[in-house]
Amino acid sequence: MIRYALACDNGHAFDSWFQNSAAYDKQAKAGLVACPVCNSVKVEKTIMAPRVSGAKKRGDAPLPERPPSPAPSPEAPSPVAIVSPQEREFRKKLKELRDHLTKNADYVGQKFPQEARKMHYGEIEHRSIYGEATPDQAKELHEEGIEFHPLPVLPDERN
Repeated sequence: MIRYALACDNGHAFDSWFQNSAAYDKQAKAGLVACPVCNSVKVEKTIMAPRVSGAKKRGDAPLPERPPSPAPSPEAPSPVAIVSPQEREFRKKLKELRDHLTKNADYVGQKFPQEARKMHYGEIEHRSIYGEATPDQAKELHEEGIEFHPLPVLPDERN
């Protein structure tokens, strides 16, 4: 899922989640993306800072907290996003799935492709593992017939 910072032609700013960029384009073109303040469907993406996270290693310092957003002026409406009950339930299930997978598997970090190959070819005993792989490494694993699945990506907990 991807979060976009959006603004309508009346200047109202808000965020919304989409399955991918193509889903946003399709919904925006069909007039399905509307401002939650004024219901305008003339909505455009705005510039936003990327949110990048990496694998946390033992001994790494914690990432700095994001500074709080400035409080809106009393007369300006606050941006809002409406999350449907179905989307809330879907997010909850994704979190439960990810928690279950990471709790019941061994973290192997960047050695994931090597460990997956060793298990696939019978060099080591099969067990549940998770870790990191580049897109090229994932493609190679797939071409070798090694079964794996990406962990579900979770939306920001504050949204």
